[in-house]
Amino acid sequence: MSGLFSALGSVWAWIGHVFDPFCGPAGVFTLLAGDTLISCGATGWGDEIAFGVKVTISLALATLPVGLALGFMIALAMQSQEKSLRTATGVYTTIFRGLPELLTLFIVYYGFQIFLQGVLTWMGSESKVEINAFVAGMLALSVVFSSYASEVLLSAFRAIPNGQYEAGSALGLSRRKTMWLVIVPQLIRIALPGLSNLWLVLLKDTALVSVIGLTDILRQTGVAARVTKEAFLFYGLACLIYLCLASLSSIGLSAIARWANRSGISR
Repeated sequence: MSGLFSALGSVWAWIGHVFDPFCGPAGVFTLLAGDTLISCGATGWGDEIAFGVKVTISLALATLPVGLALGFMIALAMQSQEKSLRTATGVYTTIFRGLPELLTLFIVYYGFQIFLQGVLTWMGSESKVEINAFVAGMLALSVVFSSYASEVLLSAFRAIPNGQYEAGSALGLSRRKTMWLVIVPQLIRIALPGLSNLWLVLLKDTALVSVIGLTDILRQTGVAARVTKEAFLFYGLACLIYLCLASLSSIGLSAIARWANRSGISR
């Protein structure tokens, strides 16, 4: 069985290399970098930068669903009849929209680690706590993203007429089914432009995680710039990569917006 898993791992690694958009046989760095400092292999920094791009994209994609789920729940709570819920969510959004993202990252990465260590010490445990940098970055960016997304979703909720809720009730739908079958499809269509902008902001904010040691685009290009003394080359490359990611995101988001609008018209 171990031999089978080893063979599957080798096949998967080969497939990953062949279809690698940066250092594969038809990769960008392989075709365009030549024997320069950006080439892949032992003589260049292409492999390290390609890894940083994958970390950046993975972090943004991991943060998005968590931030959206939190933002949706906060937007629901902000419309609640319970004053305590509205107050709590108001405090939450005020704090995380008011704090700099970098400070939020430090609070999550260092502060939460110190807090957990203190709890374990109080319980009599001598275990050492170390929070994973990727997880800390994802949590910090998620709470910031959710605080802004909740306001976008709240505005979208308020743009939906109350008659839509009454229509769902008249059809015999439960409150939950009315939300998922009637309200949420309209909510997505209304909130999509604002959420698209937040995604682009999130993509850029991932650069902050370089300060806690996560090997993203900015950290990898920064290391390469310091070692080679070619700061303009590598920071310029970082700018180009971020612009390419933003352009590809804009194309994808525009396609999603067209699909959502067509779906709305067909209804």
